[in-house]
Amino acid sequence: MEEITTPEGGILIPIPIETEVKRAYIDYSMSVIVSRALPDVRDGLKPVHRRILYSMEEKGLRYSGPTRKCAKIVGDVLGSYHPHGDASVYDALVRLGQDFSLRYPVIHPQGNFGTIGGDPAAAYRYTEAKMAKIAESMVEDIKKETVDFISNFDDSTKEPTVLPAKFPFLLANGSSGIAVGMATNMPPHNLREIASAISAYIDNPEITIDELCKHIKGPDFPTGGTIFGKKGIRQAYKTGRGKILVRGRFTIEVDKKGKETIIFTEVPYQVNTTNLVTRIGELARNKVIDGIANVNDETSDRTGLRIVIELKRGAITKVVLNQLFAKTVLQSSFGVINLALVEGRPQTLTLKDLVRCFVNHRIEVVTRRTRFDLRKAEERAHILRALIVAIDNIDEVIAIIRSSADTPTAKLNLMKRFGFDEVQSQAIVDMQLKRLTNLEIKDLRKELEELEILIAHLKDLLEHPEKIRALVKDETNEIADKFGDERRTDIVADEVEELNIEDLIQKEEMVILISNLGYIKRIPVSAYKSQNRGGKGSNSANLAEDDFIDQIFTASTHDYIMFITNEGKAYWLKVHEIPEASRTSRGSHIKSLLSVSGDEEITAVVSLKEFSDSTYLLMATAAGVVKKVTTDNFQNAKTRGIIAIKLDDGDKLVSAILTTGKDEIMLITRHAQALRMTEEEIRPLGRASRGVAGIKLAQGDELTGALRVADNQKMLIMTENGYGKRVEFSEFTPHGRATGGQRIYTLSEKTGEVVGLLTVLDDDEVVCITGQGKTIRVNVDSISIMGRSAQGVRVLDIESPDILIGLDVVARETNEEIGQTSSEKAINTELDLDGSDS
Repeated sequence: MEEITTPEGGILIPIPIETEVKRAYIDYSMSVIVSRALPDVRDGLKPVHRRILYSMEEKGLRYSGPTRKCAKIVGDVLGSYHPHGDASVYDALVRLGQDFSLRYPVIHPQGNFGTIGGDPAAAYRYTEAKMAKIAESMVEDIKKETVDFISNFDDSTKEPTVLPAKFPFLLANGSSGIAVGMATNMPPHNLREIASAISAYIDNPEITIDELCKHIKGPDFPTGGTIFGKKGIRQAYKTGRGKILVRGRFTIEVDKKGKETIIFTEVPYQVNTTNLVTRIGELARNKVIDGIANVNDETSDRTGLRIVIELKRGAITKVVLNQLFAKTVLQSSFGVINLALVEGRPQTLTLKDLVRCFVNHRIEVVTRRTRFDLRKAEERAHILRALIVAIDNIDEVIAIIRSSADTPTAKLNLMKRFGFDEVQSQAIVDMQLKRLTNLEIKDLRKELEELEILIAHLKDLLEHPEKIRALVKDETNEIADKFGDERRTDIVADEVEELNIEDLIQKEEMVILISNLGYIKRIPVSAYKSQNRGGKGSNSANLAEDDFIDQIFTASTHDYIMFITNEGKAYWLKVHEIPEASRTSRGSHIKSLLSVSGDEEITAVVSLKEFSDSTYLLMATAAGVVKKVTTDNFQNAKTRGIIAIKLDDGDKLVSAILTTGKDEIMLITRHAQALRMTEEEIRPLGRASRGVAGIKLAQGDELTGALRVADNQKMLIMTENGYGKRVEFSEFTPHGRATGGQRIYTLSEKTGEVVGLLTVLDDDEVVCITGQGKTIRVNVDSISIMGRSAQGVRVLDIESPDILIGLDVVARETNEEIGQTSSEKAINTELDLDGSDS
């Protein structure tokens, strides 16, 4: 590009705008990084914090003195060192004095400096401050040329580029800041642990990070809490980045009436308690967290932090706590980013880097302080030697001075006579007459002796770097002994796993009801009262007109429920995902939970604990076709569905049961024919296949369902009109597949056709339901055991035109495996599954 001459005679050099913008942005970003957002690794301070402490030191606002208005402090900082907004300076000053923000505050506040609940500090015209005692160690020896000084923004004074920082501020208090394209978030630590780690590093500079971790256990937050797991800590210390999981600390109180209250006395670092309490209240009101009756923030200066969560009667404390940790900041992640300025450049630092940089800084400070002290001691000794010579020859000195025409001449004559230099001769002519007393002469000689000892000591330090390191170690331990305290944050070795929804759901036995029109709901089994055989039952659903209950089964809230439709597609949900409802409510429509098409109807339902390649789903259709598929084929079904069986036109799925692949099964028809056969005759097939013939049906007959044979159990057979009986499996002999089987029930107009069948134990309970929603819960042992040809006994008193449509087993609470049906128990026994997960 060509140069352009302006009318005034100047020359313009054209520059592409992208080049100029890039240069300007880089300049701006480096200014933010170096001069505002990131701490220096040596003293751990950002420029504004460093200027505040230095200004307070210059104004004499030490801990032993009175406090001063923060407005005055802010004004001094702005006027001399920090040409930015007063709000930024005051905010930084306030944070340095908050005991919930800094593990070791360096400002002693007077007045309202804000609260952990988010209340802001009072205006700076109302508050006062001075340096905390620990802050004095940050500026100690600053007058001894221990650090470099630069001109301030208007060249009116000087300011330090770094503080001597005997106190390891960065490790002890951490830091946070957002620069341009980078950020820092460093956690605080315990001062005693830091001093121990620094001592270990000085003793062995080759120490590993793992060995340092034996001294520094992990972050120690001012607000306490509990850290779960050491993996994130180790990662942060080894790489400079990591995620640390912190939970609030709580206690549980129980009153005389048994009502429980959760009291949080510590929260994760940087949590606003006011927002936390508001959030908990919202979750409780919206029923996202059940069981909370009330929440109050009772935090005060007298009691400390205290968040009280009152629970409803009957609420399960562990479930509420898990929900609080999952849905609020009572469990928070602290993302560690150990980014600081090293020699003016941003660098991500490991734990050893942080310790090394602090030790190196202190070595330099102590070395420069030693040189300063040595120079001053030698200068003083130099003068003392001249004074002692002069006093020993005082008459001659006086004569030389009296005979001299003026002071310069006197100094020159003294230098010629005694060999003094300019400094010594000046000290002699300035000497006061009181120096001539015997006491003063003794003091001068004693001071010289002490100085010579000090000079030898200081020279020895400078000649032996290991002694400088030992001195750094001693001074750091001295700080820790003076200001250190016990750890506030506990560290638990166990990692907190990602919370699964099952962790928040109580395991409970549920009755699941599905109506013909597709409404579904779950009801706790405890909502049904046990009745005697022959009772009328109670209402279980407020059904729509022309609707009736089509499916009933029981399962645990943690079980999977697989739905198979008339089109042969399989879907599944967790039981707890089905909306819970009252006994009289209609429930939710199945289409709001599953992506079923308009023509699909749920024809078979099965509950299972897990998907496995060793557990089979055996399906049977109304036409007598059977098919088995391993359950792991359905892991991806979820709510969108996948094909489970290919059905012929007019056929429908009537039963689905879990098997081991080597069981014996019973196929029972509506006309009371029962075929006992071995499952091994049915070969495993793919999901998209039709299956094979299971039982040969008579004209007009249909398959009612399939059962799994268990020698320690019995069959419960129920008919449309509420009659039923128990039958021994031993009454039937095995036959080949596709045969007609044997009679299992003598039917009549009084009994109606066979519509329900179960495998049961003697101590089981059964829930029966009619098409109009009537339910009855009866003990199995009240139903008689009869032969194959018996008509059974009345189990449910059904009034026409109502009919029985379904039944399922409820496991009693006294059973060893709560929440499993009889058939599930048999499967778990043979598969060696863990029934305790039921």
